[in-house]
Amino acid sequence: MAQEKDYRVSVSAKTQFLPEQSDESASRYVFAYTISIRNDGGVPAQLISRHWVITDAQGLVQEVRGLGVVGVQPTLQPGETYEYTSGTSIGTQVGTMRGSYQMLAADGTRFEAPIPEFTLSVPRVLH
Repeated sequence: MAQEKDYRVSVSAKTQFLPEQSDESASRYVFAYTISIRNDGGVPAQLISRHWVITDAQGLVQEVRGLGVVGVQPTLQPGETYEYTSGTSIGTQVGTMRGSYQMLAADGTRFEAPIPEFTLSVPRVLH
């Protein structure tokens, strides 16, 4: 039980539709998302890589994997939060994103931090 508490990272997201970068006639809807990653565990942990699953309203899935986030692999001390903003485009007015971060604790333990699903939506499309 104590071991679970040592390796805990919480993730939250805020999204924003970017109309100036989108092109509805070409079915291109661009969104920015700001992610907050908080080390709720008891040991420092470094974000090594990411895995995103992006799904549009027609069920088209894009998977994105890569090292770090926005070009960095931040290390978070216990209680520390790291925030960054990135973006994605989908072919419909509504979609979702979810995924995970692969983390490496200071003691060498590897673990995953799940990214809860969040919605991408053009304003006033969803109620």
